[in-house]
Amino acid sequence: MSNAGNESKAARREHAREQARVMREKEQKRARRNKWIVQGSVIVAILAIASLVVAIFVSVNQPAGPGPENMASDGILLEGDGTAITAVRTANVEADAEPAITDPADYPNTVNIAIYVDYQCPFCKQFEETNAEQIEQWVGSGIATLEIHPIAGLDAQSTGNKYSTRAANAAACVANYQPDSYFDVNNAFFADQPEEGANGKTDEELLATMKAAGVDNDDVTKCVTDQTFTDWVKAATDRVQGGTIPNSDQPVFQGTPMVIVNGTYYTGQIDDAAEFSSFVQSIAAQLPTTDDTTDESSSTPTPAPAD
Repeated sequence: MSNAGNESKAARREHAREQARVMREKEQKRARRNKWIVQGSVIVAILAIASLVVAIFVSVNQPAGPGPENMASDGILLEGDGTAITAVRTANVEADAEPAITDPADYPNTVNIAIYVDYQCPFCKQFEETNAEQIEQWVGSGIATLEIHPIAGLDAQSTGNKYSTRAANAAACVANYQPDSYFDVNNAFFADQPEEGANGKTDEELLATMKAAGVDNDDVTKCVTDQTFTDWVKAATDRVQGGTIPNSDQPVFQGTPMVIVNGTYYTGQIDDAAEFSSFVQSIAAQLPTTDDTTDESSSTPTPAPAD
């Protein structure tokens, strides 16, 4: 019995040792498997991060894309002939090219009004509502030109909707495909401006505003929904905010609306039509007279005051 008991104990010990060995081998295999899984996951994560970094680098460093036609100066130049307001045609500017600054010498006998606007800017809306009618009279009659520079600095004011950029893109689409409608669209965007801090208008709402202003071009619709010129909008905004203002005695950007008349920065009240009219008339009085001796052409062009 004693020998049998000893053999039984030895067998149990051997069996226990064998079970322990099997368990150790299983644990070692499991540990090796988990190690490979962890290493594989780390490699996948590193590759994903690397791909993201590359994508961001490419996005940041790729050209902004060509600008719209008829906005070679980063703005659209509007003029009139006594019957209608039309856009001066210009080629688009390539992504890596500098804007072509409008030369005031091309309009020596004209009041040249340049305005930097943001379609989400409530002060731009104030200026527009106050002065649009008299500016339309001046430009329509041919005694003034109007150069509108849309920029986008107020995207944060539309709760993620990026209305500022999208509206500027929509305006650029009009400049590219239906430029003679730009003046009316510009007015309509301010008349229908969403409140700051609220949701900006959707593409459909923007297109409805544009259609009411006379835009009926399918290419404009596609341009708006594809956001064709949003990269250009950002580049143009950066040029304005980080560079110098051309043809101005105030070269540093002062916020929107920034109004410059024949190189002189307007510092008066934006909601006082009489004050702005007086400012423009004082500049018009300094214009050179033409060599023509007829009463009409030899007189200094003087904008009519607002009613």
